[in-house]
Amino acid sequence: MHLDKAKIHVKAGDGGNGCISFRREKFVPRGGPDGGDGGKGGDVIFEASPHLSTLIDQIYTQHYRAQNGQHGKGKLRHGKSGEDLIVKVPVGTIIRDAETGEVIADLDEPGKKALVARGGIGGRGNAHFKSSTYQAPRVAEKGEPGEERWLELELKLIADVGLVGFPNVGKSSLLARISAARPKIAGYPFTTLSPNLGVVRLAPEKSFVVADIPGLIEGAHEGAGLGDEFLRHIERTKLLIHVIDASGCEGRDPIEDYRVINREISLYDPRLSRLPQLIALNKIDLPLARENLPRLIEFFRKEGKKAFPISALTGEGVRELLWATYGLLERINEVLARRRERRRFSETRVIKRKSPPFTIRKEGGKFVVEGEKVKRAVVMTDFENDEAIMLLHRKLRSLGLYSALKRVGAKEGDVIQIGDLEFDYTPE
Repeated sequence: MHLDKAKIHVKAGDGGNGCISFRREKFVPRGGPDGGDGGKGGDVIFEASPHLSTLIDQIYTQHYRAQNGQHGKGKLRHGKSGEDLIVKVPVGTIIRDAETGEVIADLDEPGKKALVARGGIGGRGNAHFKSSTYQAPRVAEKGEPGEERWLELELKLIADVGLVGFPNVGKSSLLARISAARPKIAGYPFTTLSPNLGVVRLAPEKSFVVADIPGLIEGAHEGAGLGDEFLRHIERTKLLIHVIDASGCEGRDPIEDYRVINREISLYDPRLSRLPQLIALNKIDLPLARENLPRLIEFFRKEGKKAFPISALTGEGVRELLWATYGLLERINEVLARRRERRRFSETRVIKRKSPPFTIRKEGGKFVVEGEKVKRAVVMTDFENDEAIMLLHRKLRSLGLYSALKRVGAKEGDVIQIGDLEFDYTPE
């Protein structure tokens, strides 16, 4: 089972209902309405945790629900707000809306948070509706339902350097040589069934993170081997170390291996083919590799690539490869820092244009009204209370809905739909 993808359902807390209450105390005539407001529903918030490495919790727990707000009470007592639900996921988790595919958040830093479902606001108690002409309102709002949605989670490793190459060329052996990581190593293809991370420490304050990306063979971009599961993990890397079996002991030509892997990377995502690459000609402890070295080094020189003869088994040449990697990373980080600085200074203030409170479209034989304000007014109305229904009509009238319906050609008896509510239109 791959533990880097999950689909879950989140539901924010509903707002508490407002209260209908009147002050009734001895020696206090005309006490008036004193119904309190409902509490706000809790939000669902995702947080990136450096202490997690898989999405196993989300794979086995599909439903997440925040706490509802409490209802208002008499004597102007407001309901308590529901507690937010904090869902911790590994650093590198991308959150998408399952229905639209839209990326909601990319939690690429420890402690980074994303609000994925907003809690409903609490309904107002009847104390809010008192006026000089409306002394004893027997009306209060229901709490707004909290947002709910299906989400797709995808974990992409965050590493500075990705190790790519055919199975069994020595990527895991190299990772074990240069870091404290202990991946499974054996003499058969697809020994590594999940990406491994290791930290390379060259000196104090000089380190970088390396990811061993398994499963790349011809056709990987279409799912051959394990390729499509793991190619996406190199999307966050800044450079690649392309590990090649210089001995060709698997019966393949090292140069053809290089071309096949690069072709698969390019077919998966052309942007990844533009990542800087260092070539690690591995297994030079074998006589066949020594024989092939002059031909391979000359080929990569013509390709404009720096090739490093190494042996992951004995450690020969590895230190030179690591220092070259660190130097290239430093230059890449400087370029990225300058780009971020330019973006920061080029940011302009966006003036948010006021959007209309609703839109109307004709669908079949009815008029469908969309808009956050009108939908909220409907869902927070208690339809068992005649005064609440009258209040809703006044609110829709003040928003200009009825005059807008007349302008778009609505006639008496036409069906008007707002969310789940349908009613017959009556001209004013």
